[in-house]
Amino acid sequence: MDFRLTEDQLSIQSIARDFAQKRIAPVAAEFDRSGEFPLENIRAMGQLGLMGIEVPAEYGGAGMDSVSYALAMMEIAQADCAHSTIMSVNNTLYCNGLLQFATEEQKHKYVTPIASGEAIGAFALTEPQSGSDATAMRCRAVKQADGGFVINGKKSWITSGPVAKYILLFAMTEPDKHARGVTAFIIDTGRKGFLRGKTEPKLGIRASATCEIEFEDYRVSAADVIGEEGHGFKIAMGVLDAGRIGIASQAVGLARAAYEATLEYARERKAFGQSIGSFQMIQAKIADMKCKLEAAYWLTLRAAFAKQQAARNGGRFSTEAAVAKLTASEAAMWITHQAVQVHGGMGYSKEMPLERYFRDAKITEIYEGTSEIQRLVIARNETGLR
Repeated sequence: MDFRLTEDQLSIQSIARDFAQKRIAPVAAEFDRSGEFPLENIRAMGQLGLMGIEVPAEYGGAGMDSVSYALAMMEIAQADCAHSTIMSVNNTLYCNGLLQFATEEQKHKYVTPIASGEAIGAFALTEPQSGSDATAMRCRAVKQADGGFVINGKKSWITSGPVAKYILLFAMTEPDKHARGVTAFIIDTGRKGFLRGKTEPKLGIRASATCEIEFEDYRVSAADVIGEEGHGFKIAMGVLDAGRIGIASQAVGLARAAYEATLEYARERKAFGQSIGSFQMIQAKIADMKCKLEAAYWLTLRAAFAKQQAARNGGRFSTEAAVAKLTASEAAMWITHQAVQVHGGMGYSKEMPLERYFRDAKITEIYEGTSEIQRLVIARNETGLR
């Protein structure tokens, strides 16, 4: 088994690392404080190919593989989780969904500007009363005589919602069919009937703008349907499998930032006449942090590789994605917790980035499916029981 990365994978990793450390890391704390959307940086990331890594060049992307995407995500997340959240939605939830199910005309029209960084994409599945239970959605799309639809309803917790040009939306077209009655649509936010709510005041990833969106007699044509009518739920679940690899990668990058900061602090901080890293209790924490980080890293790359294989040979990678997302997100939460503890009072201070890492880590256990949902996915896939 060859674990070596290819030249292309190393190249995109290097590009992402260079940009992250030079352009993102120096301003991450200020963006976290202000909550301002980092539009200039996101556009620059698009120019580097980071906003559409797996998107073929003909649609404005970098045309690379899933492992390349995971590696680049880790580097961006290590500098700032908010930037990587925007990158994740663009790549895996929006672009990935359209690449799999959109027509050629739709891809050229709606993927190209997003993959190139010219505009921002978003993904709208969650509603105020339905998160994990996506089939309970109340957003309705009623078919018209001309083949188009009129959409009414609300969606919540829409990452990049305040700034998105296009949104991949899931709405109920035939409520009696439940999961089989969901259809996917592409939404142009510049049209009449689309409304944005207030930007959410979040605990972490504060620079990744999130809001509620509402539709009031919003009209779409048949050309705005993504895939087949009634196949929306299937599309959403497939897209979320890819999204979970993105969040796992984000969690690895964030955990690595906390781990490396802790390692440096343990070497430099003195107590009782010696470096605190020489104390067995601190050494035990470092050893456990390293083990969890390595496990998360390799499980995430395995999931990315499984996605590549599935694209070539068919099949699913939902178990690998869920295992990676669950392991990496819980590792990030545990590692950032321990990092704050090792830093003591300084870890609790906004003068250092540890408290930001800690706040940012929590969301990785929630979005793209909570840890509880990941356990359900894994167990059901393993047992075959529902």
